[in-house]
Amino acid sequence: MLKRFRLEEPETVKETSELLARYGESARIYAGGTELLLAMKEGLIHYERLVNIKKIPILDEVRVNDGAIHIGALSTHRRLAGSQLLRERLPAFAQMEENVANIRVREVGTIGGNLSFAEPHADPGTLLLALGAKLVAEKATGKREIPIERFFVGAYETCLEQDEVLTGIGVPVPPARSGVVYLKFGYLERPSVGLGLLLAFDNDGKSIADARVAVGCVGPAPKRIEEAEALLKGKSVRDASQAAGKAGEIAGRASEAISDLHGSQEYKEHIVQVLLSRAFQQASEQHASAGKGRGGSHG
Repeated sequence: MLKRFRLEEPETVKETSELLARYGESARIYAGGTELLLAMKEGLIHYERLVNIKKIPILDEVRVNDGAIHIGALSTHRRLAGSQLLRERLPAFAQMEENVANIRVREVGTIGGNLSFAEPHADPGTLLLALGAKLVAEKATGKREIPIERFFVGAYETCLEQDEVLTGIGVPVPPARSGVVYLKFGYLERPSVGLGLLLAFDNDGKSIADARVAVGCVGPAPKRIEEAEALLKGKSVRDASQAAGKAGEIAGRASEAISDLHGSQEYKEHIVQVLLSRAFQQASEQHASAGKGRGGSHG
């Protein structure tokens, strides 16, 4: 049963921040509400006020600016899945959004709400970690940019201050010679394991110039696994491919997986290893296909 609450409807970020500062922990931002209202209906949490930010203009734009893709926090998952810009410049992200939760969630749920709620079994944060995203948080007195590595503090907890509003996400456009993959595994609606991988290749395409590995949905918060990345960087594609299994093993152990109804710790760690090997293969194939399209080797 959903208890009574007051709905505030500010029309600017400044008004929103002032409301959050005034009412403190008794207020919470409401955007899509797919996670928030469910938790309130179950009686797990209650707020006296919900601050509806859906009337604030421009916060649902998707555009390219200064070498980065800017995603407004009020962009729904469905809008992002269908974005022509994302499909052309960052297809792995559009595909990930196309498979978030279910159609109801994708229709009304927003990327900003998803990240701010910090539900452990969610897809976007993991891929954004692999992509090196930066989040923009604003309040009445100014705004700041937060590297996504610092954004998630734990399950349902972020570094946002009480009066801050997440307004956008900046995603660097991946290098031309790269492959980006997001894979997930789960037998329920929420993913049990998620893995994001970005591989950047050198100019001749024969070695790995950079690698970013992120694992999510297995523990309290998504994590970037630099120890796994170190096994792939600077190696030839062949050697890195052979090291992908070991990198996956390291990523599984470092992911802080916990046993729950989605599976045991050991099982999740094994799935991480499997997904990293598959992601490496797919990212390599992406790069090889793009190379042929640029007039590269035709075999």
